[in-house]
Amino acid sequence: MSASAGHGASVRIEACGKTFAEGTRALEPATLDIARGETLVLLGPSGCGKTTMLRIIAGLELPDAGGKVLFDGKDMTSVPIERRNVGMVFQSYALFPNMSVSANIGYGLKIRGVPDKERAARVAELVALTNISGLENRRIDQLSGGQRQRVALARAVAIRPGILLLDEPLTALDAALRDRLRGELNRLLRALGITTIYVTHDQAEAMELGDRVVVMEKGKIAQIGSPREIYFTPQSRFVAEFIGAANIIEAPIENGHLVLPGGRQAIGGEANIPAAVAMIRPETIRVVETGSAPLSGMVDSVSFIGDRQRLVVSGASSKLITVDAPNTVQARAGERVGLLISPDAVRLLPQ
Repeated sequence: MSASAGHGASVRIEACGKTFAEGTRALEPATLDIARGETLVLLGPSGCGKTTMLRIIAGLELPDAGGKVLFDGKDMTSVPIERRNVGMVFQSYALFPNMSVSANIGYGLKIRGVPDKERAARVAELVALTNISGLENRRIDQLSGGQRQRVALARAVAIRPGILLLDEPLTALDAALRDRLRGELNRLLRALGITTIYVTHDQAEAMELGDRVVVMEKGKIAQIGSPREIYFTPQSRFVAEFIGAANIIEAPIENGHLVLPGGRQAIGGEANIPAAVAMIRPETIRVVETGSAPLSGMVDSVSFIGDRQRLVVSGASSKLITVDAPNTVQARAGERVGLLISPDAVRLLPQ
């Protein structure tokens, strides 16, 4: 579903910064537009300001003077959370342990005075949608982590919120379950079509779930773009290193080539600068015979990862180069190899 065809409210945060009472600057003034029906992911390390931004949107924090939060163009800056029509899923899920699954899901509808029959129908719809049929009468302490996550999500969307806010909802789960639920969550968000703002420090979650990703660094927005834009065309060294694996190479440039210890590597586009910081993703490097490539080095180590193998190569650059190669490539530690890299795979970064 495209963002323009989605449901829920559009969101605009305008010059929203946050300084706490003791003087800590958690968020520099930021302006951001989120389209109706869009899933936007706020991504970054701990302390970067992403949760503060989410809490400002939710109404749990007030922005500094001059900041505004608008839903569908209406100023909501001073409107409390209970009047913003937002659904929220926390890291802890915050479910009621003394209630059944059905009672938890229907709680928001009950306090809004929705009639019993209508409430039961909505709960049944969400039980089916979140794939927790048969658990309706269980207590929360009888559920697995993945089941609790589904209940929390069903409760958040039961009230048909204009905006769904999720604060690292998969963090407490083990890796295998997190991977599986990430796919289920992606399917569910697409089916609901609600405007969704999702906070995470996990790059895989951001890449799979986000229509757009906002990468945050030290309280500032470092880059906004689609997952592909963020991954392939990072606008800073921080973004390049934070998103996925990256080889960061510093080298002089001569006649459109990086001059490296292991040879000369062509770069794409015009490069009228004497030196550069370049990014090369490990999967864009091909391992070939030394005579078949202008760049070569020595294999330091080979790690088998199942669907691929990871080579660490020294001598090609001033730093070790990581290469993700097919698991069929024959390479051994101590062997000299050629590295074939398309000029278009070399991304020059601002210095």
